[in-house]
Amino acid sequence: MSTAKITPSATALSTTIKHLTCNLNLQNHARVRTLFTGAAFPTRTLRRTGFTVSMSAAAATEPVEVCVKASVTTPNKLGDCPFSQRVLLTLEEKHLPYDVKLVDFANKPDWFLQISPEGKVPVLKLEDKWIPDSGVITQAIEEKFPEPPLATPPEKASAGSKIFSKFIGFLRSKDPSDGTEKALLDELSAFNDYLKENGPLINGTEVSAADLSLGPKLYHLEISLGHYKNWSVPDSLTYLKSYMKAIFSLESFIKTRAQPEDVIEGWRPKVEG
Repeated sequence: MSTAKITPSATALSTTIKHLTCNLNLQNHARVRTLFTGAAFPTRTLRRTGFTVSMSAAAATEPVEVCVKASVTTPNKLGDCPFSQRVLLTLEEKHLPYDVKLVDFANKPDWFLQISPEGKVPVLKLEDKWIPDSGVITQAIEEKFPEPPLATPPEKASAGSKIFSKFIGFLRSKDPSDGTEKALLDELSAFNDYLKENGPLINGTEVSAADLSLGPKLYHLEISLGHYKNWSVPDSLTYLKSYMKAIFSLESFIKTRAQPEDVIEGWRPKVEG
């Protein structure tokens, strides 16, 4: 088992202080704002409100224990699980300290199987209870640490939710005429249209839980389809392309993303199996 204690970055803490005093835009999202100053999003500005208790909540919290997949290519690095990254992104965006336990999937240790009998990640310890499933985990984090808020309004929460399954179908396909590519393109186009009307992010100008769930999946899509299919998101989907660039540029995303080599190796069994 590899363990690493993570605390919110200096940028994240300084950002919180600024919100406590003058409600400025998040510095952590400055790069996202820059990306949305072009023709597609000429007047958009990302803002986050309700930040007044986030620093005290983080400061008063012991590091949260979370088990995630370890890299198969590089020792002591995060592995390729997009659901684990979703949880880590949530902890980062909540400015909560956390203690990462890297699990070797080729040799899952007994201590891990005791807390996760099915051998799945992520699992997170909250109030002395280990919680499985990224959706359940992120909801529990939101309820216990409501500031800054990340909840996505119900009417927006399903935007882009079918992309991942269509991506897997196309990635595994051996028949170029079976319709799996078109099915993926249809979902990507629908999401592009959604962003055009509602964006630049799923919940308008605020980073939300839906972005933290979809972002890692789009990252896997970009890397694995590029490697195994020599395929990329069409340039015509300008709102989607800008969205991906913005999410991938978040400080929290860069800190928690898998290495491209791990993404490629992680999907190899589904492609070649």
